[in-house]
Amino acid sequence: MAKKTPAINSSSTADIAFLLLCYFLMTTTMGSQTGLSRRLPPMPDPNQKVEDQKVNRRNIIIVKINSADRILAGSEPIDVSQLKDKIKIFLTNPTDDPTLPVMEPTEIENLGTRNVSKGVISLQNDRGTSYQAYIAVQNELVKAVNELRDEAAMREFGKKYLALDEDKQKAIKDLVPQQISEAEPKDVGKRRR
Repeated sequence: MAKKTPAINSSSTADIAFLLLCYFLMTTTMGSQTGLSRRLPPMPDPNQKVEDQKVNRRNIIIVKINSADRILAGSEPIDVSQLKDKIKIFLTNPTDDPTLPVMEPTEIENLGTRNVSKGVISLQNDRGTSYQAYIAVQNELVKAVNELRDEAAMREFGKKYLALDEDKQKAIKDLVPQQISEAEPKDVGKRRR
């Protein structure tokens, strides 16, 4: 007579597996991908007349990235490591250069009347531009604005921008606006026949 080997009761293993699955699903965090944060302009009123808004040429710097990831800021080729400093000089116009943006006196809440740059950064890239070069340029543009905001916050309030309360941060944003315009990518490499 053969002896029966005792079996393990497996009736509750499916329940345990289900509970473990639920536990890991509820406690695990998934990495969420975030894009570039850009504030879009508000939708225009449909009843508003469409007018051509003319921007003074001296108030615009065009930053181009070609398909070989070379950068052109204004009319000169530039390395990505030099871009931040060039943008800072462009936006602040420290020497009152007539080729750089107009500094317009503006009434700012919590600060009074201050000169605010009318500078706009226009970013244009080729469809062949690498994503890495595009992001590197975006980072330098935002870094330039953030550094200018930190400098202004230290000058006006004695603290860095992120250490300020909401009202003071708004005042610094009004003093150093981030005006980055992006054009649709172009196929510069393709020639029309």
